[in-house]
Amino acid sequence: MSVTAIGFIGLFFLFLFLILRMPVAMAMLVVGFVGTWVVNGTIPALTSLSGEAFEIISFSELTVVPLFVLMGNLAGVSGMSRDLYTAAYKWIGHFRGGLASATIAGCAGFAAMSGSSIAAAVTMGRVALPEMKRFNYSDSLATGAVAAGGTLGILIPPSTGMIIYGILTEQSIGKLFMAGIIPGLLLTTLFLFAIAIVTRLKPEKGPAGPRTNMREKIASLRSAGTIVGVVLVTIGGIYVGWFTPVEAAGVGAFLVMMIALIRKELNWQRTKFVVFQTLRTTATVFMILIGAHVFIPFMALTEIPEDLVKFLVGLDVGDLGILIIILVTYIALGTFLEGLAMLVLTLPIVYPLILELGLSPIWFGVVVVIVLEMGLISPPVGVNVFVVRGIAPDVPMGTIFRGIWPFWFAMAACLAILVAFPDIALFLPDTMFE
Repeated sequence: MSVTAIGFIGLFFLFLFLILRMPVAMAMLVVGFVGTWVVNGTIPALTSLSGEAFEIISFSELTVVPLFVLMGNLAGVSGMSRDLYTAAYKWIGHFRGGLASATIAGCAGFAAMSGSSIAAAVTMGRVALPEMKRFNYSDSLATGAVAAGGTLGILIPPSTGMIIYGILTEQSIGKLFMAGIIPGLLLTTLFLFAIAIVTRLKPEKGPAGPRTNMREKIASLRSAGTIVGVVLVTIGGIYVGWFTPVEAAGVGAFLVMMIALIRKELNWQRTKFVVFQTLRTTATVFMILIGAHVFIPFMALTEIPEDLVKFLVGLDVGDLGILIIILVTYIALGTFLEGLAMLVLTLPIVYPLILELGLSPIWFGVVVVIVLEMGLISPPVGVNVFVVRGIAPDVPMGTIFRGIWPFWFAMAACLAILVAFPDIALFLPDTMFE
């Protein structure tokens, strides 16, 4: 049997395991180990398994994961997320659809602390959904705004998706973080436009909230100033060359912990919650990376990525046509594959093709993360939709999915803009200090 045939059998079992709900990390470990054993024998398979696991856990740059996750978890329990939402609510809540817009703004701010779409959706959803329900917002717009706003967590730095992409492709995590800032702000703006269009067509979906005076507005900004300050120090420090991403994560986690202690928001229960959530998320990311680094060498042995690159490059559709094929394939995969799983499964095949086409790997990192965001709210998987369903159990799944479509099309528009004008993503990385 040829190595290519073995590779396709491995892919079949990988997708079978995922359909059977096996964790993606374990599915890749099993398929990668058994596939390498079949092709190369027992010793190389065991060497791959042990060597890759040791390499990942001893890779110092991955310290950025637990530190940024810790920073986000501390921000969630210290009340910073509520401060963000309150500030946005005071300033724009009196407009039609203002509470939904405040939710998007709050999610964007919290994304700059957490790096996790699920954390952003859960944290902001618990704050925003009761308010929108109180002011008679439609369930579809309210839940759709939370689900879509939460996806900003993997685009606006610090981003777990960017970190994994950077590790797998050996690209600068700092440059990837910088590349996500302007597209993240662009997507946030497009989300706000989507809310404006929905509420203009159907005003009853997002009635205006109460007005607040200037004193209340200024007071809300002072409360939200701490989180803005932490973001400016950490992300700004990376941009001007003060910190590496790991150092910025350490500084950010320390500052947020000090703020939580000063506010007296940390008790034993909350501290235990923060620690366990940080450990759980970190372990998940590390296991996925270990699984990917066992599975990717097996894929290389099968020559499937190389053959696919040759096939696509040989198509008479031009570079743009190939890129469109890649993005459409990603969007289709996102309807049934979880985002990080899709990333680690496809990069061994897609990344060499991107280099072959002469496209910027930093730019592609931003593009692929936006496609992952689309998958987070796409039926039937839509992880963020299920997260929001857990917060709002009385809202039917169909209602939530109907609410996400304006935001899904906003993501598609953002994707098209970045394909047409790649410098939007590359401006900050090209001007940052090393």
